[in-house]
Amino acid sequence: MNIIGTGSALPKKIVTNDELSSFLDTSDEWITSRTGIRSRHVISDEKIEDLGMEAARRAIADAGLEISDIDFFICSNVINEYVTPGISCIIAAGLGMKCPCIDINCACPGFIYAMDIADTYISAGKYSNVLIVCPEEPTRMTSWEDRSTCVLFGDGAGAAVFTKGDNLKATRLSADPAPDKIWQFHKLTPTPYITKEETEVPLQMKGRDVFRFAVSTSARDIRELLAGVNMTIDDVDYFMIHQANMRIIEGIRNALGVEEKRFPTNIADHGNSSSASCPILLDECNRKGLFKKGDILVFSAFGAGLLSAAAILEW
Repeated sequence: MNIIGTGSALPKKIVTNDELSSFLDTSDEWITSRTGIRSRHVISDEKIEDLGMEAARRAIADAGLEISDIDFFICSNVINEYVTPGISCIIAAGLGMKCPCIDINCACPGFIYAMDIADTYISAGKYSNVLIVCPEEPTRMTSWEDRSTCVLFGDGAGAAVFTKGDNLKATRLSADPAPDKIWQFHKLTPTPYITKEETEVPLQMKGRDVFRFAVSTSARDIRELLAGVNMTIDDVDYFMIHQANMRIIEGIRNALGVEEKRFPTNIADHGNSSSASCPILLDECNRKGLFKKGDILVFSAFGAGLLSAAAILEW
């Protein structure tokens, strides 16, 4: 499988740490020193599906294709306003797509999980051009009275188009089920027969546990994936790591012994945008001209579940 196009779209509203400190017991220094985040894009009057459509259009145009050339569509999303239909159908309708589409919720590693699914279908000969879109609004999951969570997240959409080829060298998906580490409860509509107690709980996170999981799992996934295709850390040009927290990114970089220039980041002005994180970073690097043909990119992401994933892609 080869990548042939990337795209992204961000909300116009930018919220700085100083703005957050006007209603939270926090400060720019407190947030930046702990997360590396200085500002983030936040949904205001946009709809997340519209951002997803824009990211998709840009990716398809970058691929040199028309919307009608896409024959399978995978959408990775954690939360949106629709219970049904899936947001893939909402985006597909807006774009005028008629191909099959599916939704996955793998949280932050969703883009890499979607890459693995796309590769499976393309390798089986079922589809030729697969569109992946990750439209995410995790700022809608948190309590904006909780400084430990709401400062971490930003919204946005990332997209990529894949086609037949052999540039995806390997993927690795893994799980260490621990639903008590990152979770949110959404209260459902009651029925006349419900007797159990149900409640609405905003996003909860055990930060130290998540930090340990992220660093150790990412370093393990990357090492084992590279070893499986007879490659080493030195063969990798860029490590495209999920932009969750600068301390986590630095922890992974130090564990692998890699210099900073091979770890591009955008977390300072994006925050954690869940599964949109990797494709937004990918698109921004692509449009800056960072990559050259033949560069080896290693993706790694981790999040709720607890799930993790990694992939090796030749540009």
